[in-house]
Amino acid sequence: MFDLLIRYIRQGRITLDRDRFTEPATYHDPCNYGRRAEKIFGHGFFDEPRWIMDQCLANWVDLYPDRRHQFCCGGGGGALTNGYNEERIFYGRRKMEQIKAVGAGMLVVPCHSCHGQLNNIKATYGMPQLSVKYLWELVADCLVLPAK
Repeated sequence: MFDLLIRYIRQGRITLDRDRFTEPATYHDPCNYGRRAEKIFGHGFFDEPRWIMDQCLANWVDLYPDRRHQFCCGGGGGALTNGYNEERIFYGRRKMEQIKAVGAGMLVVPCHSCHGQLNNIKATYGMPQLSVKYLWELVADCLVLPAK
């Protein structure tokens, strides 16, 4: 996904409006695309999504800690559907604290499990207004369509 989006943006096949969203945004590094991919395949996807974020948003900030040091959202391994709701919600608290600390109104994630988890727990942690978007969804929302 990252490579295809980057290629299309660099080739000019898609044009993006960096000013479409003005609210502060941030990016969540999923465990599987980052640390796990780095451990298994020797390359974690840390720089690629940030480059895409730079093309889509003029106003975004990284979480701290970032990249391989980010906290898990608590939703890995299909936790949203396995019945351990109290544990899943509890483990997501550090991620929500990270997001609150940067004052983001939008959270961008590339992972389906993370997306579901963070959308599910945001109200529990006092952030019902937080917009959780897939990375590809952000690109789609920022597309500049050619005039006919």
